[in-house]
This record gives sequence, structure tokens and C-alpha cells, in this order.
Amino acid sequence: MSNFIISLDSGTTSARAVLFETTGEVHAIEQKEFTQIYPESGWVEHDPLEILKAQTDVLHSLLENTNHPILALGITNQRETTVVWDRETGKPIYHAIVWQDKRTAETCQELKASGLSDYCKKATGLVLDPYFSGTKIAWILDHVAGARERAERGELCFGTIDTWLLWNLTDGRVHATDPSNASRTLLYNIEKMDWDEHMLDALKVPKAILPEVKESASVFGTYKDIPIAAMMGDQQSALFGQTCFTPGTAKNTYGTGCFMLMNTGSAIPATPSGLLNTVAWQIGGETTYALEGSVFVAGAAIQWLRDGLKLIESSEVSEEISQRESDDHPDSQVVVVPAFAGLGTPYWDMDARGAVLGLTRDSGADAIIRAALESLAFQSMDVLKAMQEDSGISLFTLQVDGGASANNYLMQFQSDLLGVNIERPKSVESTAAGVALMAAVTMGEKVLSELKCTREIDVVFSPEKSVDWREKKAALWNDAVNRVRTNAV
Repeated sequence: MSNFIISLDSGTTSARAVLFETTGEVHAIEQKEFTQIYPESGWVEHDPLEILKAQTDVLHSLLENTNHPILALGITNQRETTVVWDRETGKPIYHAIVWQDKRTAETCQELKASGLSDYCKKATGLVLDPYFSGTKIAWILDHVAGARERAERGELCFGTIDTWLLWNLTDGRVHATDPSNASRTLLYNIEKMDWDEHMLDALKVPKAILPEVKESASVFGTYKDIPIAAMMGDQQSALFGQTCFTPGTAKNTYGTGCFMLMNTGSAIPATPSGLLNTVAWQIGGETTYALEGSVFVAGAAIQWLRDGLKLIESSEVSEEISQRESDDHPDSQVVVVPAFAGLGTPYWDMDARGAVLGLTRDSGADAIIRAALESLAFQSMDVLKAMQEDSGISLFTLQVDGGASANNYLMQFQSDLLGVNIERPKSVESTAAGVALMAAVTMGEKVLSELKCTREIDVVFSPEKSVDWREKKAALWNDAVNRVRTNAV
């Protein structure tokens, strides 16, 4: 039997296909970027057909350039991004509305005012925020002529990107998702593990358009006789790829956004600090849950430096520039709060906006670059603090992945700020690896105890700064955040 699995990693800015051996070793990667569409301020869209073409292009390229027989495919995806398409023709009726999109902020406020918040949090594990899929679906149905009536008649399909890709890879035969993605819609009851009728009614989403929910480790269908043997949302896939299989283990992914997840096993703990409860994965009838903290703008802040302000030519330059300044320089007081899409955990302030604070006459571009990079660590500090408070677990090691985790300055700053070890694996392909390893489980190739052996450590960053330094930095950040919040108390 073949030992090779392809992971289709459909991210926010690019489609990737990664060839893994079941040992976790990466053999080949193909990647293709796709267009970011900004029709209005706060709106973010993708063309689902462009995503599909990009994803199939990299898959075909990988298949054409490998001589290895493929055991299975796995799909991992940007979550919450919403596609509605015609069940008969397979054509989208509107662009995909991306997880970053804020157009339904007013709808969320109305739902909160109706008293839905407490029920929503208990049933779905989520807060009422435009980040999630439910209000995006309703917006499409209300703004595309005839769409709501067609949805009621069962003529339309909804899916997050995993479901959209699966539908097309199986030529429209399979309309399905997994619990890790379903639990990001505002429509899925994570205790009952089923679509929630009360939330469907409140958000005005017809049940007829929803996909079937199958276990994360399932054979969802086939593509060219290759089993599609796992599907997971990207952050849950990264948690699995980092082998965080036991309660209390956690990872932080530094991508377009920053997402920290902690395995909570079979428990769904209370989250007074503003964390989310989410389904991590479901295998063999057993559901594993996670606490999640979401930072909306992380790597996107570095892209802003590059593409918006044009202060750097590449993201990698930010490391070299940040290392130039000593920590007692006045520029170390400069803080960037990149609330371009509001603030996520623990604030959930959708109306907050970004700011640069602490500038003096001597401040130059380098100060802004360093502060923007450090903002990833500061936002992650907020999330970890909330996570430790809600779980009652003190973390001594945080496992990291994602593109920005390769930045040594950022990782050392993060370790100093948190006062914990930061553990970076040799392969930062944790997201793609997670669903590939899950597919190996589906195909009977691996058990969780064996998968632990697939993870190799590259570097451990240990704290080098004093508690006093840490407290002063935290105070500087907290003051900056309070200046941009609209719901500060």
C-alpha cells in the first residue's frame, strides 16, 4: 500500500497542495495565490471559481510531478468563508464572503439586542460576530434576487471552502463537511453535534441548503479513484499536526490571523474571558473539543507594511530591521494596534480600528515595522492570558507554526512576553500535515500514539527578559488597546 498522502491546504490568500509521506515528511509543495477582492470598506470577498481553479491546478501539478501512488487526499481550509451555489449548475450565486468580512456587523448587533447571545454561546460555543458564517449566508440570500426562495426550495447549497472543494472534486455527488468546520458557522450545536434549529430560525437560514456533517476522519468521496479521507478547518488541523492530542496542550498559528487553540478533550469549559469553544475533531464517534482565541490581523499587518505603506520589500526583512534597535531606545515605546478588522479575543470589538501610538519626532519607518511585528506577540499574549484563566491550566510550552513563526525575532519576543518556552518544529507545515495525518488515521495507517513520533523540534526559544520588563511591555500594550476600543469599560 502507498505511504503518500496529498493535503489540499486552501488558505486565505493561496491554494496549496503538499505531498506527505505518512511519517510526516514533506516531499513536494505546489502553491498558487488568488485574488483578494475589496468591494467596499470592511468587505472582503473571493471568487470561488478562482479558488477552485487554483486548488485543482496545484493538485494536478503535484500529481503530474510525482511517481508515487497516492493513498488518500485530505482537505484543510480557511474557515467561516461562505459560498452559496446552485445545486444543479454548480455555479456560485455570489462571491465567497471571507471570514475577515464585517458587512454583517449591524445584523450581529441586532441579534445581540434580541437576547440571543447567551443561547448562541452555550449551543454553538461562539459569540455573535460577523466573523462566522451564519450571518454571511443570510446576507447572500437577502441580497441576491430570488435566492431566499430558491434556498427554501432546496435549489441552493451552502458550504465553507472545504465543502465547496469536495462538491467539485466529486462532481457534485457529495455535499458534506466535518464538525470542525460546522462548528464555525453559528448554526451547529456542539453539544448535540447537529444543526441547531433555534439558531437556524434566528439567523433565517433554511436547513435545506446545509451540508451533511461527517466525522473528520471519514472517506468523504473519491477524486480520480483517490479517497478523500479527511477534512478539517485549518486551525484544528494545525492543532492535530502539532500532535496536541491531550487536554491542556496548545498551539499558536501565525498566519494571516493568529489562532491559538488548546485541546480540552471531552470537556466544553465555561469561557468568561471571551474565548470560543469549538470542535477540534471527531474520530471513531469520539469528539475532541478546544478552546480558541482568534486574532484577526497578524501576518496581514506585515503585508500592510509591504503592500499598503510600502515600508518593506518582503516580509522577511522585518526580522532584520527589528533586531537593529536596542530595547531601551525611545522607539521601543511605539505600539501598533492592527485592528483593521476590529479586535478579536478577548475583546470582540468589531468597531475598533487600527492605530499607531507612541510616536516622537525621531520615530522612523523602522519603529513602525518593529511595532507591527511585535503586535502579533502582544495579541497572542492577550489570548494566552484568557486561555489560562478559563482553563485553569498554566502553560509552560507553546507550540507554534505558520509563516511568521519562522521569524526568530518575533519568536524570542513572544517567549519573553509570555514567560514560557516557544517550541518551533522543523516543519512549520502543521496545518497541511494535520489533515494528512488525519487521512492516514482514516485509512488505518496510523494511531495517535504513533503520530507523536512524526514531530521533530527545530528550536526552543526560552524567556530572557525579567518579570519587570514583561509587566512594563504588557502595560504599554494594554494602554494602546484601550485607546482604540469602542466597548472599553
